Amino acid sequence: MPTTTAPADLYRHSLRLLLAKDIPGWVGLWADDGVMEFPFAPPGRPERLEGREAIAAYMRDYPDHIDLHDFPDVRIHESTAPGTIVVEMRGVGRLVATGGPFDMTYIAVVTVQDGRFTSYRDYWNPLAVQTPTMDFTGSSTR
Repeated sequence: MPTTTAPADLYRHSLRLLLAKDIPGWVGLWADDGVMEFPFAPPGRPERLEGREAIAAYMRDYPDHIDLHDFPDVRIHESTAPGTIVVEMRGVGRLVATGGPFDMTYIAVVTVQDGRFTSYRDYWNPLAVQTPTMDFTGSSTR
């Protein structure tokens, strides 16, 4: 993506990459020193990933755990902070291990600089998935 890509456009592009299961492409949208945070991470799950390599390791096996089909409700709000958007969205699909439905609502606060994600705070609800042993990404990163 060009460095002039608006944060909302970069985010929409990232969703298309996730639906295409193009994890390397999605990771390629990140700054080398980008930070991904999960403020509501349950015990044993990572709360903070620092750097593109850590994010890549976390996301590498994502399609093996969650088969995303759509993001039917995406609302992107511009903030007063430069390059920062707030996203409300819903992801639907299926859990690969069980074949059961996946339906998660998210709020994310995302910052973009020079056409790359630099910060992504993902406020997903761990209570929405009641299987305590489900590891969405296969990652043991903390």
